[in-house]
Amino acid sequence: MTASTAYSRDLGDELRRLRETCTGLSGNKLAVKLGWDPSKISTIEHGKARASEVDLIQYLSMCGKDIDYINDFKRRYQYAFDEYVVQLSGNLRTVGMAEATARAITGYDTMIVTGLFQVPEYATAVYQAHGSVSQERIPELVRCRTDRQSILRRHDRPDCVFFLHELALQQTLGSPEIMQAQYRRLHAKAHLIRLVPADVPVLSPGFMMWEYEKANPVAYSESEFARVFVQDLGAIAQARQHFKQLAKVALDHERTRHRLAQYLTQPVGTG
Repeated sequence: MTASTAYSRDLGDELRRLRETCTGLSGNKLAVKLGWDPSKISTIEHGKARASEVDLIQYLSMCGKDIDYINDFKRRYQYAFDEYVVQLSGNLRTVGMAEATARAITGYDTMIVTGLFQVPEYATAVYQAHGSVSQERIPELVRCRTDRQSILRRHDRPDCVFFLHELALQQTLGSPEIMQAQYRRLHAKAHLIRLVPADVPVLSPGFMMWEYEKANPVAYSESEFARVFVQDLGAIAQARQHFKQLAKVALDHERTRHRLAQYLTQPVGTG
């Protein structure tokens, strides 16, 4: 059986939501109507098995979808099980699901503060400075980013380590008051953060890795143009090696907390 991917699980979940909202049927009852074994519905909706084109047409037709919707879904689904998946930068659904279902998250950010730690005002300043989205859409994107942060408050939150390059703290985004609020947030989360000192060269734009109980790890990176999800075993090994190197040069959690405290007591931008 083809290994599931972050994208196949996302699209499988999209099918499940369509079943529930468009038919009101349980998986077992839809299977009866389609003449399928109930386990087939489960494996497709969990992204564990690739549905055939005929299966997708039957499933989506049962959900009342027209030919345009079906063709669009088939176009997206053809890449669902690829080891490398590229999405437009505006697509947040796959990221959110991959992040929320991970048992462990390791990240590295270089020029801006990790999204899971951004205060709303800082996140707004990031989008405004970037200029890649309309002003009207910024509040929605900030809310989405803030909602994603709830995973760090769960009782069963993922095991997390976030490497953050100190250069990200030395860029003033918004105002000195916003930066102070951001430093306070980071200081409160220092047990999850390891600062990479400013004098360590930046050799990567940053990336993340999500690990799961019953699925392969996913390496992830993003830019203003695209989001890239990778499950190739060689790429995963490279990601692990990079994090191993970062662990050698980064401050431990206690020294990170001390360094962040210094940012709270000195003028913003002085490092």
